[in-house]
Amino acid sequence: MDPKLLKFNKIALEELSSRKPDTPKGPKTYSVEDAVETIGFGRFHIMLFLIMGSTGIAEAMEIMLLAVISSSIRCEWHLENWQVALVTTMVFLGYMVFSVLLGLLADRYGRRKILVISFLWGAFFSLLTSFSPSYVWFVFLRCMVGCGVSGHAQGLIIKTEFLPKKFRGYMLPLSQVFWLTGSLLIIGLGWVVNPSLGWRWLVRFASIPGIILVIVFKFIPESARFNVSVGNHQEAVHTLQKIANINHSKMPEGTISEPVVDNMGSFLDLLDPKYRRTSLQIWIIWLGISFAYYGVILASTELLERNLLCGSGQPALGAQEEVLEESSTPCYCHTLSSSDYQTMLISTVGEIALSPFNILGINFLGRRWTLGVTMTSTGVFFLLLNICMSQPGLIGILFCLRALVSANFINIYVYTAEVYPTVMRAIGMGTSGSLCRIGAMAAPFIAQVLLSASIMGGLCLFASICFVCAISAFALPIETKGRALQQFK
Repeated sequence: MDPKLLKFNKIALEELSSRKPDTPKGPKTYSVEDAVETIGFGRFHIMLFLIMGSTGIAEAMEIMLLAVISSSIRCEWHLENWQVALVTTMVFLGYMVFSVLLGLLADRYGRRKILVISFLWGAFFSLLTSFSPSYVWFVFLRCMVGCGVSGHAQGLIIKTEFLPKKFRGYMLPLSQVFWLTGSLLIIGLGWVVNPSLGWRWLVRFASIPGIILVIVFKFIPESARFNVSVGNHQEAVHTLQKIANINHSKMPEGTISEPVVDNMGSFLDLLDPKYRRTSLQIWIIWLGISFAYYGVILASTELLERNLLCGSGQPALGAQEEVLEESSTPCYCHTLSSSDYQTMLISTVGEIALSPFNILGINFLGRRWTLGVTMTSTGVFFLLLNICMSQPGLIGILFCLRALVSANFINIYVYTAEVYPTVMRAIGMGTSGSLCRIGAMAAPFIAQVLLSASIMGGLCLFASICFVCAISAFALPIETKGRALQQFK
């Protein structure tokens, strides 16, 4: 080869090797997701978990209150079965209407503001309920309480938006502990307060946690993801820096940079082709889970209060004479006994029994498969209640059912909070929570009316709905395990 050509090639190679790679021009930038992951999990998140998790205590006490005082109001106002069921239905009607409204407002004006307003609203009308002069006033005021309780879901959204993705699968299911605490607290209070002071004082005690939380919310900032979505980058950076300081961590280098969204999420966005199938299947699952959850709670009270065993729809032999005598009066009246409260406490503890397995399933099996398995199991245990059994057997089945329906709720909460982007997360949660109340509104009429007429018919209906939801869960198009929270559509 020509020596001149070799020399030319050598010089060209030296020039190429001496060139440095082009470095990106301009300042470094990062997203909220980058900041959350860089800061990591620390003391702030523990405080966030305790405060926002406690919203579950207040919500559980207000919702479970209906199961504890149903026999008391039945006796005081001489109510029939459908009138007792109507109380729960009206609570969830208020929840359904306001859930969408508060979700829209939270996506526009902030999660924290709506959370505070909803707690103030709920506590105020809960206190007013204790002074109800009649059944009609009681129903109306409890409906107003339901309107306020519908905003409590913003606590879960704030918690979700601050947690690093690898911790969401562990910390969000642990929120179940707070719901369990609230449920046990209201049953324990009912056991002590109902026989001595009456149901009105029980309602007053149930409103106290909500009042306390309104004061404590000042320690939790507005969601940084929300602030960025509305263009308030400075406040988002201030919040993230504060969290980094509390956690003794560092912020990413550079400046925060994410586009501002002109149009926030709306109901129609949930039916966008990208999310349509997911939304429709989620709504079916939410409706069925709520139907099964409140069905178990209310059916437990009915089975205990009326002593309906062995699937006959009739009281146990030992209680027949007493019931016949009471049924001859204008109203069937039988308050819960100490043994009934004990059974309710035992079955309620079941809500946390599956938590370790549920957390493992969510993090290793995935959200969809775990939800499908727990929904299928729920349907099977509803069918098992048709088997003639003793009181201990009934308690055991109710214990397992409470564990399963609680796991279902946690799984769908986690999935829904993760699958939608920030700009439509609150409306996604709000709409799902609203539609699920249709199931909650129907549950009292099945658990407190149909169950009295036909135990097998009521239980088979609950089981069938659970199996439909299981199929929908297995077929969900998006798996959110290990997936970063999406900021925009």
